[in-house]
Amino acid sequence: MSLAHTAAEYMLSDALLPDRRGLRLKGLRLELPLDRMIKFVAVGFPLLLMSLAFAQEFSSGSPISCFSPSNFSIRQAAYVDSSCWDSLMHHEQDELGQYKLKSLWPHKALPYSLLALAVVMYLPVLLWQYAAVPALSSDLLFIISELDKSYNRSIRLVQHMVKIKLKSSDPHVFWDELEKARKERYFEFPLLERYLACKQRSHSLVATYLLRNSLLLLFTSATYLYLGHFHLDIFFQKEFSCSVKTGLLSDETYIPDFITCRLTSLSVFQVVSLSSVAIYTLLVPVIIYNLTRLCRWDKRLLSIYEMLPAFDLLSRKMLGCPINDLNVILLFLRANISELISFSWLSVLCVLKDTTTQKHNIDTVVDFMTLLAGLEPSKPKHLIHRVCDENP
Repeated sequence: MSLAHTAAEYMLSDALLPDRRGLRLKGLRLELPLDRMIKFVAVGFPLLLMSLAFAQEFSSGSPISCFSPSNFSIRQAAYVDSSCWDSLMHHEQDELGQYKLKSLWPHKALPYSLLALAVVMYLPVLLWQYAAVPALSSDLLFIISELDKSYNRSIRLVQHMVKIKLKSSDPHVFWDELEKARKERYFEFPLLERYLACKQRSHSLVATYLLRNSLLLLFTSATYLYLGHFHLDIFFQKEFSCSVKTGLLSDETYIPDFITCRLTSLSVFQVVSLSSVAIYTLLVPVIIYNLTRLCRWDKRLLSIYEMLPAFDLLSRKMLGCPINDLNVILLFLRANISELISFSWLSVLCVLKDTTTQKHNIDTVVDFMTLLAGLEPSKPKHLIHRVCDENP
């Protein structure tokens, strides 16, 4: 008999989680995996395209090639290329024979507009880092610590029950005390439950998260407007008429009014424009999905912790409208599930509870660990009959 109780004590000791007091969790993920992916694509992709544009400019030399007259010297031809690239003004003749000016400046501003786009897309990330991460980090550290401590308290309770069972000569004393404790709800965790309920009434984290994703949608829409208004108008224009009668050539009479120039970097311009539209179009439904996740509860984690004694955040229907800080915290707890050691233990116990033959007697981790320790989860029938006989 002593060997069985010794084995039960070892089993319960192994089930205890290590004490992590004073040890701050270094691997906390303060960005959801989907948010991290959106950040890398929204910020990194423009930087990649910018490097492509600069690489093409450095490798190919001048991004335009002007067809200067044959009598131009090398110096004059170089001046024409430089002047036309600086101006990038297309002189287009209308039906009345008048010339209209059309600016092609997006070709020159392409790398810098991509850099500006990357900076703008990084602003929502900075907002989240400075407005939400400090409070979120504190919340996660406290909740993870309290959930693990709650699990440990349940295991220590079973250890205490085993000791009471061994020391008590009268079996009625043990079962009466246990039933009284369950009715009086001695095993509640009011600090943790009240903290989670308080977070249900708070909206600072969810407001910051909504603002972050809304800004991403706003900046994506602004990118569409920029590409549609400035890039689409010159998307297929490979040649333009340039006026070079300025500077060194302003007094030359043999120079034609306009010189035709060809944009050698048009293919890069088209690739950048199309790929930007494609990538940000794919990001839009991902961002919208991020927003829709706040409209429903992720109850899988809390349902596992229903095995803790008197932890009934779900059963008491404390979960109302999901657009609050508690829902955001639950999403980040799911992302940091590796730091929540008690979750894996409770998940295993939930699976084992579903396969046991005494489901009706097992509600909490205390009941299940009591059964594993060799104690019955409910008062034995012969003791119940004996009490009924003594009190007819």
